[in-house]
Amino acid sequence: IAADVCAQFTCAGWHDLAALERFASQCAVVTYEFENVPVEPLAVVRAATRLQPHCKALEVAQDRVAEKTFVEPMGGRPAPWAPVSDMAGLAIAIDTIGAPGILKTRRDGYDGKGQWRIMTPADIDSVPEIDRALVYEGLVRFAAEFSVLLVRGADGDVRFWDSPENRHNRGILARSTVPASSLIASQIAEARALAGKIAAELEYVGVLAVEFFATEAGPVFNEMAPRVHNSGHWTIEGALTSQFENHIRAICGLPLGDCALAAKGVVMDNLIGDDAHDWHQILSDPCNHLHLYGKAAVRPGRKMGHVTRLTL
Repeated sequence: IAADVCAQFTCAGWHDLAALERFASQCAVVTYEFENVPVEPLAVVRAATRLQPHCKALEVAQDRVAEKTFVEPMGGRPAPWAPVSDMAGLAIAIDTIGAPGILKTRRDGYDGKGQWRIMTPADIDSVPEIDRALVYEGLVRFAAEFSVLLVRGADGDVRFWDSPENRHNRGILARSTVPASSLIASQIAEARALAGKIAAELEYVGVLAVEFFATEAGPVFNEMAPRVHNSGHWTIEGALTSQFENHIRAICGLPLGDCALAAKGVVMDNLIGDDAHDWHQILSDPCNHLHLYGKAAVRPGRKMGHVTRLTL
């Protein structure tokens, strides 16, 4: 982790503005590695130094309704959706959009958390009391899932990695495979065009991931992540320049690296929960590249590491 290698380390609460100001004043540029960072305190960071990506990307990505209304004018096609604030609104949304569908929190949900599947209108009775802003989405009948991974420099230079085909288990990414299927390959150009528009509109600098469902009617927008992304971890060994290096290059104003594949094929498997105990067997295969995250406690559903397998 960064704390192990940095010259100075700051540990403070998000709303400790004095600590934020001291931290930012020591930095030529500040970035973030997940999107649930409170936006308001970042004004202190922006006043002291450069913040990349811009906090506008956080404002959009943190709110599922803001995200959908942001991409729709660009030609993005999310699943049918409606904002929900109470049970009456949920009933109307189900009646309008239909079931099955998924009820999601507008904020803070990830890896399948904060979601309730509605298979029939009767399932509304299983939804807990609504005490926050939600969004109801019609269920997408998709053939596969994939992500567009790009890096954009401060000069507007945009480069794309190969799009991985992603498989999830209980809402958590289980495997990313490159190259993706032929169906996904036929939809990548359209998906990349939307991702490029998103990056340009946000004046984005850094790595951006945009997730899609591949359907018979074309790519359906799922969500965006303004950061390096789990579905891009394969790039550490599988691409000429990893997402992590290119993110640093972008935010520091350095030339972007080549995103081309470094192997014929790549498979990245997340090690979730007890999967991490198989590290000895994983290391017995010379084509495997093991990454353990150093987390102290193993819990069901917790990402403990990943393994990348190359086909040379």
